[in-house]
Amino acid sequence: MRSTILVVLLQLIPSIGFGQEIGSYLGDEKFMYAETKQINQFFRRFNSEEDLDGTRLYDGDKDYRNPGFRSNYIKMLFDRENTSISEETKTEFISEMTKQPNQSFLDYYGGRWFAEVDAKFTYQGRARTVVLFLELEKENLGIKWVINNVYFYPFTKMFYTDSTALAKFLHPMSHELDFMNLIKVFKEPETVEYYFDHEYKPDFKTLFLYEIKKGNLIFETVEKVSFHFFQLKDWYFQLEEFNRPGYNTGWLISNISKIPEDQKSMLLKYIYYEN
Repeated sequence: MRSTILVVLLQLIPSIGFGQEIGSYLGDEKFMYAETKQINQFFRRFNSEEDLDGTRLYDGDKDYRNPGFRSNYIKMLFDRENTSISEETKTEFISEMTKQPNQSFLDYYGGRWFAEVDAKFTYQGRARTVVLFLELEKENLGIKWVINNVYFYPFTKMFYTDSTALAKFLHPMSHELDFMNLIKVFKEPETVEYYFDHEYKPDFKTLFLYEIKKGNLIFETVEKVSFHFFQLKDWYFQLEEFNRPGYNTGWLISNISKIPEDQKSMLLKYIYYEN
């Protein structure tokens, strides 16, 4: 349901793109190499830093970052069974990515891309899904994946769910009563957050850590992984893994939209469940 809403949201943002069939370029004997099995491989293929046999390409090789080669290669990286991505959108995207003299490339270390992981936990005796968002963070001379956001539905049910509580406040002369009227705040724990400042936002990462450390949340397994890319100027796309018969399989672009840089924060809030 949520991924359907994301597709609809992206369709509300104007976008256009696509052309030739992959087969006419690759030839049937090359289809065995079509599957993009790893995320690193997706980066290399998008940038044309790997040939059709999976051999790395380097500066000086004829197909290294070659616009024509890239155009055909990037076509392979879309989920061809997703009818919500128009051919016009693909065409425009590929054209902008391979435009000379300033092609656009993905940078593994460039930030503005992150993982969304649906993980199964046991919570209060039943299986529940926690959505973890992870990003790459620099440390010393290397990088590592870190959890930078968490969404867990039972946490959201604890905060700001009583619309009638909006009228609750502490009188501006409360200090003259030595704040003894705080008793009414803590008598109703379900609405305590309405007495906090306007800038207050529940910190689900801390709640998540607390429940883990108390032994109330027990990790079981990873259910699903996808990646969100905001790195390319005026474009967003989502990457998902498809395991199915045929050649259009592996890590493929499942959602894409042309979206101005100043509107990306709105989409990011939706992905983080903040809207």
